[in-house]
Amino acid sequence: MAEKPAMVIGIDESEHSTYALEWTLDRFFAPLAPNYPFKLFVVHAKPSASSAVGLAGPGTADVLPFVEADLKKIAARVLEKAKEVCASKSVNDVVLEVVEGDARNVLCDAVERHHASILVVGNHGYGAIKRAVLGSVSDYCAHHAHCTVMIVKKPKIKH
Repeated sequence: MAEKPAMVIGIDESEHSTYALEWTLDRFFAPLAPNYPFKLFVVHAKPSASSAVGLAGPGTADVLPFVEADLKKIAARVLEKAKEVCASKSVNDVVLEVVEGDARNVLCDAVERHHASILVVGNHGYGAIKRAVLGSVSDYCAHHAHCTVMIVKKPKIKH
């Protein structure tokens, strides 16, 4: 039997990311269990402590171990949440990864490493200024990933 194509889902601690994971599992995995159309890789990019602190100078070195410990806790929480979401949809055949680095590069590298045919990312819905400063992970991946990129947008709640 031919190997299944790979799907990479990028996740972080945002609710947009959780929504994208749930949305994708509901449409591509849960209804087709156990004959999933894709091999699933869920990838979290953990920033390096130095990039998260973003400054240098006296005292920086003292702060880094605390920042690193925090980032590890966040990464563990993100993976735990992803595991719970997958389990709640009875999707157990999933590879969860934490890779240190900028999310843009980490996700594009994961696509290459797993020969993925599709990358799924959430959309934070930042405004123009915040997006210009931070750069959009989904925009970057849409232009640089060597596969189809699906950007899952969380619907705005109408009051």
